[in-house]
Amino acid sequence: METICLMRDIYRAIQTFEADFQKVHRVCMNEAMLLCSLSGGKRSAAEIAAINAMSPSHTSKVIRSVEEKGFVKRVLGEQDKRKMYFELTAAGKKCLAGMKCGSVAVPVFRARCDDRE
Repeated sequence: METICLMRDIYRAIQTFEADFQKVHRVCMNEAMLLCSLSGGKRSAAEIAAINAMSPSHTSKVIRSVEEKGFVKRVLGEQDKRKMYFELTAAGKKCLAGMKCGSVAVPVFRARCDDRE
């Protein structure tokens, strides 16, 4: 039971952090992780999914979301024009640069296993 209580409190801390992060940076954690995975250059959707441990369908939704925000653009493969890659736009690079360590406080949590919360 103690492990479940600890996991619950970690989950709450992550939810709090993500809500604060989204208010500050205007992107959710999945969008931020996608932008971060493109910081080294263009990648395919499959590479993005693998790096971020997301399903292909979820990756597609997150890519579409950051595309709509103007942070990512599609580019055709140079050797294989059928292959699609994604890379950061200038706005995406600016957004990513703003996500400095410490820009959002990490919540402090402590595991509690009682019903008086």
